[in-house]
Amino acid sequence: MNVCVIGAGAWGTAFSLHLAQLAHTVTLIPRRFEHALALSSSRENVDYLPGFHLPYTLQVGHELKPVLMEADVVLLACPSYAIRAWCEKIAEVKESAAQLRLLLSLSKGLEMETHLRPIEVMQEILPEYTHGCLTGPTNAAEVASGKPTAMVLAATEETPFLAEVQASLSGPGLRVYLNHDPIGTELGGCLKNIYAIAAGCSDGLRLGDNSRAALLTRSLAEMVRLGAALGAQPETFYGLSGFGDLVATCNADWSRNRQFGLAVGKGGNVSELLNNRKTVVEGYRSTKSFHGLCREKQLQAPILEQVYEILYEGKAPGESIAALMERELKKEA
Repeated sequence: MNVCVIGAGAWGTAFSLHLAQLAHTVTLIPRRFEHALALSSSRENVDYLPGFHLPYTLQVGHELKPVLMEADVVLLACPSYAIRAWCEKIAEVKESAAQLRLLLSLSKGLEMETHLRPIEVMQEILPEYTHGCLTGPTNAAEVASGKPTAMVLAATEETPFLAEVQASLSGPGLRVYLNHDPIGTELGGCLKNIYAIAAGCSDGLRLGDNSRAALLTRSLAEMVRLGAALGAQPETFYGLSGFGDLVATCNADWSRNRQFGLAVGKGGNVSELLNNRKTVVEGYRSTKSFHGLCREKQLQAPILEQVYEILYEGKAPGESIAALMERELKKEA
């Protein structure tokens, strides 16, 4: 299979390595020309995934047109806010993409202004293709190392080619499951980042294991309720893109969103923490986008609301915990 991977952050690089190890024809497209040159010369992504050699079978490019001429599948491994711009670049040269059949998003976030999921953005700009997402609890370094990982693949159309892609992406270190609910699959990947920030705040406040367990449980309940209201199948959130990703992202030290929340919980300034980062904290933007979507749809999301107030209104994390604990008592649901 010939695959174009757009976005040379840690995740795009790791997945490109995985595909190259499976003997696929892979071209990695960084955003910046100078980054493409650095990767080509050093054969290592020093900025985002140091310590992993990029084999010469893994091609590094910068111009989309020649790469798309051969590609069967495009993987968008860029941040969610860049999905639209990359789709527009693909649209400019799509006449040359004679073999292209599927666009898959590896991003986990909503578009800020429109509240659209990555698949919806792709459908809007490139309606002639099948669109999907590939997501789950994935640490880039572990995938690059070949450690056992499971992911879920969901698309807008159920075609025989999708089963071929599932088989092509799977290997000794990665097992891919199919899911027929792209809405829920994407929403789970977006929402878990918000709750990971909340979990980080809880840990930063040293609230303990009881608090973390309660927070994760109620976050899952909130995720299921929001997802169902937005057209997803509730059972999707008990799978890899929901519960699986929630557990990993809320507990792991490698989680950018949890580490960001941890620093906020310890008293860090949100703006300063964001300005001093090289990598993207998807949950920060997703919080604002989902908050706007919930207001628009008149949906109740108490945990999400408190994260929004911490990040965008300067509320102290300790005050948010008190607000959640003092809410009107109710049945568990």
